[in-house]
Amino acid sequence: MSKVEWKPGTLVYPVPAALISCGSKENTQNLITISWTGTVNTNPPMLYISIRPERHSYDIIKSEMEFVLNLTTKNMAFATDWCGVKSGMNLNKFKEMNLHAIPASIVKCPIVKEAPINIECKVKQIVPLGSHDMFIAEVVKIHADEEFIDEETGTFDMQKAKLIAYSHGFYYELGDKIGKFGFSVKKKKRNERVRKKKKNK
Repeated sequence: MSKVEWKPGTLVYPVPAALISCGSKENTQNLITISWTGTVNTNPPMLYISIRPERHSYDIIKSEMEFVLNLTTKNMAFATDWCGVKSGMNLNKFKEMNLHAIPASIVKCPIVKEAPINIECKVKQIVPLGSHDMFIAEVVKIHADEEFIDEETGTFDMQKAKLIAYSHGFYYELGDKIGKFGFSVKKKKRNERVRKKKKNK
């Protein structure tokens, strides 16, 4: 199989299509769509978002050092895209897209009511990288819609929530589940237990 060489670029896809809410006051509240985001640590739970300094939300987040990462769904795709191409400098994105800003538990900026998962974050470090600055933040609270929580396991059903992802300029629904973490060794471990049980009889 032959390979084609390209110049360095951003080809780690798919990535989340997240709405970041920020601003502690009604006249400063804003939404920005971010795909450069991900988990960076487990304990304490931490994530990052990368923002261009020229974006309107950049100064808001840098000043207040907090934000909420709101995961988005198929029904929110239009609003998610719109909030990524429009500036909130002279308009209210919540009102324009009929989204509802409701109080968070710890941070002063709002969460997006329509989003199935809202992740409250406090910025711990800002790293200038070039075109973007990376905001490394600690997760301080998570809100999850009850309708997507499995009653038996207590886990959040990502498939039922119809979360969307972004890949190289396009939005996609998440596909079918093909496995669970550890499925590649599960059968082997089960067979080993069976053999040990037979051996001990």
